[in-house]
Amino acid sequence: MDDESTHSADDRLIGEETHTEFVAVTETEGDITRGQTVGSVTAKKTFREAAEEEDEMPLPTDPKTIFLGGLFFFAWMAVLYVAAEIVLPIILAIVLKLLLQPFVRLLERIRIPRAVGAIFAVLLVLLVFGGTISILAGPAGAWAGKLPEAIPKLRESLSFLQEPIDAVQRMMKQIDGAAGGGSAPASAPTGMHPSNLVGAVLSGSASATSGLFTTLLILFYLLVSGEIFLRRLVEILPRFRDKRNAVELSMDIEKNVSAYLLTVTCINALVGVATGCVMWLCGVANPVLWGAVAFVVNFVPILGPMAGIVIFLMASVISLGVSWWALLPVGLYFAIHVIEGEIATPMLLAHRFTINPVAMILALLFWYWMWGVPGAILAVPLLAVTKIVCDDLRPLRAFGHLLEG
Repeated sequence: MDDESTHSADDRLIGEETHTEFVAVTETEGDITRGQTVGSVTAKKTFREAAEEEDEMPLPTDPKTIFLGGLFFFAWMAVLYVAAEIVLPIILAIVLKLLLQPFVRLLERIRIPRAVGAIFAVLLVLLVFGGTISILAGPAGAWAGKLPEAIPKLRESLSFLQEPIDAVQRMMKQIDGAAGGGSAPASAPTGMHPSNLVGAVLSGSASATSGLFTTLLILFYLLVSGEIFLRRLVEILPRFRDKRNAVELSMDIEKNVSAYLLTVTCINALVGVATGCVMWLCGVANPVLWGAVAFVVNFVPILGPMAGIVIFLMASVISLGVSWWALLPVGLYFAIHVIEGEIATPMLLAHRFTINPVAMILALLFWYWMWGVPGAILAVPLLAVTKIVCDDLRPLRAFGHLLEG
């Protein structure tokens, strides 16, 4: 009991002052020795108030802290924007590391070295990525070849919608002109020369290959040596209590983030399988392609399923013609999305991992503006990681509470 009270007092201690002064005088006369000692002791300890100790969501009150925090945030955003080609592979590798960390530790439990497990994890990523591209390249190319002929037919079949579409376009032009955007003359569209098109495709392929190689290289070293930073941090911290808190905090953040990413990936995979089965049952060509599309777009909440509805509507009309039957695959996909978004995801992720929809939309728009489509795909995982980290760090719990749904 005394040890617990002493430990609690040490945690509340925020200031200590001690002053000690002694003066000793000794006189000797023959065989007689006289001594005189004068001393003073001053001790002062300052403890944290009980109300302050119970504050679970502290808010910054110092204007300097708020100002410096704002400057750091904008500087960090500028770095992310300017150095996107370097930062994006690093962030993608960190997300993949958190996703594959349980797999590597599972291999460690069965006596497989960590380096070998990291190689298996990287090969798994390559296998999934390469296999998906090889399976979907043919169907995607076939659909891309159908579009130039199918779009004019769709316009003829949906001619009754042309008048409302024209009215909306005229209204948007008027709004643009009122805002001053219509003063510049529109430039005539210019066609792209085939050689330029081939060069653009090759350039994009080379950039994607370079980014993939960088991501996999960083992923391998994170899986093999990612815990070195934690060990060095523990060695630097002075007190045993701080070392223990750092280890527990790191393990809790990693466990929660890995659980979130793994759960969301499995849910999206099930959505993709269900969508592919629906497309196959309804007679839409290349159901595997549409299942993969549903899997990818489901990583972008709200906006992703909306884009999926438009894509699947076009695919259904092209495959089945303009009829009420073409609406069945779209309706079933919408039903799958409602079941996933309103029942499955809240039940599996629980309240801790729910995110404010407003923060989600703002994150999607921001990261799409920052990094394009990869940013939109990573927006919600990054937001979830931020919330989990803020929930586990006491000074940031107030911000994590704002992100909670």
